[in-house]
Parts: sequence; C-alpha cells; structure tokens
Amino acid sequence: MDKEKVKLAVDHVFRDMAGAMSAGMAFVGTRTGLFRAMQGKGAMSVDQVTKASGLQPRYVEEWLKGMASAGYLQYENGKFSLADEYAYFLASDGTDHFVGGMWEMVPALMKVAPKVVDAFAKGGGVRFEEFGHDCVEALDLINRGQYEARFTDYWLSAIPQVVEGLRAGGRVLDVGCGSGRVCIALKKAFPKAEVVGIDPDAESIRRARAAAPQGIRFEAKTTRELERGAGFDLITICDCIHDLAEPVATLKEIRALLKPGGTLFIIEPRAADRVEDNANPVATMFYGFSIFHCMTQSLARGGPGLGTCLGPAGTERLAREAGFTQFKQLDLKSQTNLFYAAKP
Repeated sequence: MDKEKVKLAVDHVFRDMAGAMSAGMAFVGTRTGLFRAMQGKGAMSVDQVTKASGLQPRYVEEWLKGMASAGYLQYENGKFSLADEYAYFLASDGTDHFVGGMWEMVPALMKVAPKVVDAFAKGGGVRFEEFGHDCVEALDLINRGQYEARFTDYWLSAIPQVVEGLRAGGRVLDVGCGSGRVCIALKKAFPKAEVVGIDPDAESIRRARAAAPQGIRFEAKTTRELERGAGFDLITICDCIHDLAEPVATLKEIRALLKPGGTLFIIEPRAADRVEDNANPVATMFYGFSIFHCMTQSLARGGPGLGTCLGPAGTERLAREAGFTQFKQLDLKSQTNLFYAAKP
C-alpha cells in the first residue's frame, strides 16, 4: 500500500468522525441557546458564557473548547468569541438561514440507526411514526424559516400566472404538509384562496392545526382519500416525492385532483443525477438523510426507496409516467433545493 494514501485515508476517517462530533456539539449549542448567549458579545470568558447562558460551568467550558477546536468559535487569550458570520447561521432562530434544524435531525436519525442496520440484513425499514416527535420538530425547524420567508415571495414567483390567479381566490392543496408551514405561508399571501393541507401522520396534522390561523383545513389523509371537489388550481408537494411508497400512483392521484390547466409545484433536494456529480457536502448529507430517514421509511411501507438524491431526471421520469405532459425545472437559486412545475 502507498504510505501517503494510508495517511490520507486515516485522516479522512478522523475528519469525518470529528464532523459527527461537531454536529453533536452544535446541536447542544442551538438547543441550549449557547450560540445565542454569545451572539454579538465579542470575546467572552468561560464564566461570562456560563452566566449569560445560565448553564453548568463545567459543561460550558468543555463545549467552548470543543467548538473552538471544530472552528465554530474563535479562541484567543483565554476567551472565546462567536464570529458574526457564524452567528448568522447558528443564532438566528426563526429565520430562513438558521441551520439548527439540521443539528436537531442528528439525534432523531441516530436513534433509529440500529433498526436501519437490521434492515440492511433483513429488508424493510423504519416507518415514519417510529422516529417520534423529535423528528417532526426537527423537520419543522429545517423548513419553517425558508417556507415563511421564501415560499410565496420568491419560489412561487417562478410561476407568475399561478400567483396572479391565487390573488383572486382559487384552491390550493399541499401534499405531505407536515407541520403546515407551506399552508400558513400560502394563506398569508393569498387570503382569498381556499388552502388545504394533507399528511398521513396524525402528529404532524396536530401540530399544523395548533400553529395555523383560522381558515386553513388540515386533514390526516392521503391523496387517495381526499375528495376532489371542484379540483385545485395549485398543488404543492415539498421535499417528499422521494419518500413515497407509491410515487407514481400518488402523482396520478395528484393529477386527478388538479383542475384543468392546474399546476403541480414540486420541491426536491438539490442532488445531481450522476453519482460523480454528487461529491460535495450537501449531497453527502442528503445520502445520510436518505439511509436513516427517507429511503428507509419508503422501504418500510413496501415502497421503492427512491432516496433523497432522486435528482432532476428521476423526478421528471416519475412525473411523466404519472401523466404530466409538461415538466420544467425552475430557475430558482438555492443551496439545498431544486424546483419544478408540472402540468397534465
């Protein structure tokens, strides 16, 4: 073996293990408010951070050292500081750039890791409800700020004719609505429109109903169970086609729920079609999410386990197989998402 390549290999292992531990420490920092306690305060001693956070001093000391080692904090002359550039992402709860939801996913996914290991040998997988309430909360945190700040003001601007129609009224359906953030954003932007959200997970629907203002209808149903009524002008399906147990059948049901001329707006994770084009941190993260969450829950229900990195070609293939004759990728900027519009 090449000695230099051996050294690079073991360095890679330690670097990845350090990344795992950094994610765990960052989870502590966002969950406890440690990052917020340091935001905008410059260099702070251990005692100052302890007092500002109200936490136990020995834990705070070790966390500060660990975060400095990981490069999240700066350390000089016995004091620690959180740079504004890091605070922008780590101490910005509720904004469209807060990353704390990703850290929240770490314990939720690792909790089911032994079950996923069993599935590698025995088949099947882990059903969504087995992840528990913490996973529902983590998914909400990941998406909440983006949906509130960008969904209607930026993302839907790529389909202006749909936006114009919704200002006058119409009907909108969000499939796989989770905690209801898309529906809330839609109702705020288009108060005259009828907004409906469906999700088979009862806990997600409970959270959606608790968070939403009056005038939004949430139902613990699938597209197969939902009555079409007059049909929908716009149907949104955000970050969940790749999760489905019956993706083509579900997309056919969505097509049947649309009004003539209606539009399906799709959000999927940003991943390339070719493996060699996914050699980057975002895609690596999504492959992990896939194994420990997205793919396994589809396989648990007898689905194809498409995986988080479905890619543009895979998304288009499913849509066209379901009978959508018009399909285009939308020109919207995002580090983590891809956007599509489809019509029957």
